Amino acid sequence: MIALTINGQVQHLDVEPDTPLLWALRDTLKLTGTKYGCGQALCGACTVHVDGEATRSCVLPVSAVVGRKITTIEGLDPTGDHPVQKAWIAHDVPQCGYCQSGQIMSAAALLARNPKPTDADIDSAMAGNICRCGTYNDIRAAIHTAAGHAKKAG
Repeated sequence: MIALTINGQVQHLDVEPDTPLLWALRDTLKLTGTKYGCGQALCGACTVHVDGEATRSCVLPVSAVVGRKITTIEGLDPTGDHPVQKAWIAHDVPQCGYCQSGQIMSAAALLARNPKPTDADIDSAMAGNICRCGTYNDIRAAIHTAAGHAKKAG
């Protein structure tokens, strides 16, 4: 058994130590908001927070996160009231929606460490998150809104 702190609760998982965190979340705990995209930490769909840092869960073994605080999209704000979640809705960011939980988790981690990011800061922090629908301008605008310096949507 491996004990992990996920979304503020200790979870005891009967998984192998080398099991990727993504599969422990999705298959064992049924936290399916974190998505599988590429399996190589290249697309960002599997992004969660580990001790507040945006981290790709598809290549991270559960043994590497014992004793650390893991937050998934379900735990960011269960009511959907996180400023990034609200801004995503206000700017109609999601198209297909597949990458959105990873995008939101990366944006929330950025704002936690840099509450007033520039366009360059946003582009740098979000560079590893691929949006197949190409909503990058809306994503940037939503992050500015969440940061409190609104940019026009669209």
